[in-house]
Amino acid sequence: MVVRTSSSPSTPTHRAAAAALEALREAAPLTQCITNAVVTNFTANALLALGAAPAMCDIPGEAGVFAGISGGVLVNLGTPTSEQRDAARQAVAAGTPWVLDPVAVGALPVRTALAHELLDARPAIIRGNASEILALAGAGAGGRGVDATDSAEDALNAARSLAIRIGGTVAVSGETDLIVDAARTARVSGGSVLLTKVTGGGCALGAAMASFLAVTSPFDAAVAASATWAVASERAASRTNGPGSFAVAFLDELSAVQPADLEDRFNPEAAR
Repeated sequence: MVVRTSSSPSTPTHRAAAAALEALREAAPLTQCITNAVVTNFTANALLALGAAPAMCDIPGEAGVFAGISGGVLVNLGTPTSEQRDAARQAVAAGTPWVLDPVAVGALPVRTALAHELLDARPAIIRGNASEILALAGAGAGGRGVDATDSAEDALNAARSLAIRIGGTVAVSGETDLIVDAARTARVSGGSVLLTKVTGGGCALGAAMASFLAVTSPFDAAVAASATWAVASERAASRTNGPGSFAVAFLDELSAVQPADLEDRFNPEAAR
C-alpha cells in the first residue's frame, strides 16, 4: 500500500497518519454510529479493534444528546428507516464532526433525498464509492445498489466539488482510494479485494474516519483510516484463504497495526 499526497504548504507530513493512529489509541474516542442494520456488529468490532469506543445510538430523542458527548459521528444511509432519518437529523445538528456515508445514493429515492438534505449540515467527511459520490454531486445516476460502476478517478472532479461545497473532505473508495479537500489530494493504494467480500468493510471504514475525526483534521482522518484499512487488509489476506477467515483476521490485524506501520506509506507527489 502506498499513500501519495499532493504537495502544498498545508499538506500533512509523512507522519500524519502515524500520529493520528497514536492519538486515537490514547484517546479511545467515543464514536456514535447511526448505521445500517446489516453492519452494526462488524462496525462495532472494527472500532473496538482499532482502539475506539463505538456506540450505536440511533433513537430519536437520544441521538442528538449522544452526538453532543461523542468525539465523532457516523451517518450511514444503508437502511434509512424513518426513525434513523430523524435520529440522523438530530445528531448532525449537535455540532460534533461527522461523516456521511451515502450508501446507494442515486439508485434509491428516499436515501438520495435525505443525503442532499444532510449536505446542508456540512459533514466533515463524505465517504462513498465512486458512483455514490458522482450521484451525490449530480454528475451520475448511482451504481448498482451498493456496488460502484465507476472508478475512483472518474469521481475526482465530483469529489472536489463536494469538498468545496461542504468545506471538508471527500473520500472515494476503490482499488485506489482517493481523498480530496478543496486544495489537496491523496491516493491510498493497496489493501485486499477480500474487503469487498465482507459485509461492512466499507461501512466500518466510514466509522473509523468518524473516530479519527476526534483526534485530527478531516483530511488527515480520512487518510489515516484508509491507510490503516489497507495495511490491516493486506496482512489479513496474506494469511487467510477466503472471506470468512479474512473477516476474523482483519479484526485481529486492525488491533495489531502500529503507528510506525503507516509512517513510511507516504510518498509525496507533485501537486496537480
